[in-house]
Formats: sequence, structure tokens, C-alpha cells
Amino acid sequence: MEKFSLKADFAIKELFAHEKVRKQFLSDVLGIPIAQIKSVRLTNPFLRKLLRRQKQGVLDIALVLNDDTKIDIEMQVHVQKHWVRRDLYYLARMYADDLMLGENYGKLRRCVSISLLDFKLFPEKQEYHSIYRLRDDAGRELTDLWEVHIIELGKKLTGSAVDEWIRLFNAKSLEEVDMLMIKNEGMREAVEVVREMGLIRTLRWVYDDYWKAKRDRWAEDEYVRDEGKIQARTEDILQLLEYVNAGRELPLELVQKIKAQEDEETLKRWHLSAAKAESVEQFMELENFDTEETM
Repeated sequence: MEKFSLKADFAIKELFAHEKVRKQFLSDVLGIPIAQIKSVRLTNPFLRKLLRRQKQGVLDIALVLNDDTKIDIEMQVHVQKHWVRRDLYYLARMYADDLMLGENYGKLRRCVSISLLDFKLFPEKQEYHSIYRLRDDAGRELTDLWEVHIIELGKKLTGSAVDEWIRLFNAKSLEEVDMLMIKNEGMREAVEVVREMGLIRTLRWVYDDYWKAKRDRWAEDEYVRDEGKIQARTEDILQLLEYVNAGRELPLELVQKIKAQEDEETLKRWHLSAAKAESVEQFMELENFDTEETM
């Protein structure tokens, strides 16, 4: 089974480089009939810095619809402590980016943010697709100029058109992609574009190089990211072990033991060992895991 992932930044950008894919995705997520989407063009992802010390904003994928609506699509794999604030910061920067000194506020355009999160931002909510707009306490809308969509990829599917996109983003093998083509006619065109652009055939090589570079950096420089969340470090360890395990499912006992660990220093050591290891077995030897108990 050949492994690949559409969640890496280079992969999602390559996917949305195709206008047919962009149109279908926005039609399904925003509920716009695809016939009304005349064009969706890619635009500059770098937000202007007005002050020398102002934080640079770089969007993952910046789009403009034919009605001049500005759209930001972000893929985030690891937990971020202040994701909502980050999302609103980018939305505000997008909104104000076009207005120059002396210009009328009427030039400001509608801005939409779409976040694809591989973690649960709202664990108390069952719905995977949350939509936010500016309304008063009675539910009356102030304006549609700001709109936030948050899609949590790990939650239960609901039968909507967005389900198949989530299955595509979560796919780890060619077989899973083939099932999407069989099960859902509405996704056929988008999935065919993915196949035509050679993503499935080449992504494993890029994916391997991507993770090799990260593993080398972690191993040689003893580099360990600190995102302030134990969960983020745990997911990094598991992702590295999945890589060296050639995409095969990890032993359940090993996964449970790693997820149960809450000591940050231990997780840092496991993270470094996972970066150095050439196999799951070698990782277990480095950390003196009980092989018989775990396997």
C-alpha cells in the first residue's frame, strides 16, 4: 500500500493550483452553486506590512472569486493554542489590505476564512463544519463581509457534500482515493484532476523527502519543536513512527503508551528517538520499550 498525504503544505497548494478543484471545493463548502462560480483565481498570499515591526502575514492559499470575495484556505495539522485569534488576525489583515490612504471604505471587500484542522478545536461540538458571521444577540446579521468556516477533519461525517473532501484529505492510500471515485460522482472530476496532475504517483517521493529533511534536522541538531501542547508533541512522535513503519498501522499498545505519557521531558526524548530511528523496532529498543508486551 503506497502512502501519501494531502495535508502537507506543498501538497494542498499543488491540489488547489487547479481551478476545477478550487471551484468544486468552494461550491461544496460555501454552498454556492458551481454555475455561479465563474472564476477563482490564485492571488498573492503575502499580506502587506504597513509598519516595519508589524508581523508578516502569509496565507496558505489566497483566492479571489469572480465577485471579488477574498478567500483564505488554511491547512493546520498540529494543535495551535491561539488558532482562533490567528484566524481572525489574518481575516482582519485580508479585509484591510486593499484600502489605501484617502480611499473610500466602500472599496473593502467580503472576506472568507476556511480552516482545515487535523485536530479538534471544539471537542464539545459534534458537527465538524462550523460557520461564523457577525450577528447581534437576536441572531440578526450585521454584515456578510466577514465569514469564518472551521472544518475539523477528525470528527464524524454527516452526509454533506463536504464529507468526500474530508475523506480525500484524510486518505493515506491510492485504494482510499479509488473508493472516493466509485462512491461519489460529485467528487469524480476533482479526484481525476488530482490523479491527472500526478500527485498520487509522485507524492510519496516528495513526502519521503519532506519527512527525511525534518527527521535529519531533529536528529542532527537535536531540534524539538515546542508548541506548548503535549498533544502536539505526541502527534509528532506518532507521525514519525508511522513514516518509518511505511504507512502501516502502529501497534495499539504502543500508541496508547505514547498518548498516555504526560511528562514533557520524556516526550522530548521519545521525539528525538523517533527522529533517529529507522524502524519502530529500533525506536522501541532505544527507549527500552517491552517488545513482547507492546507488540
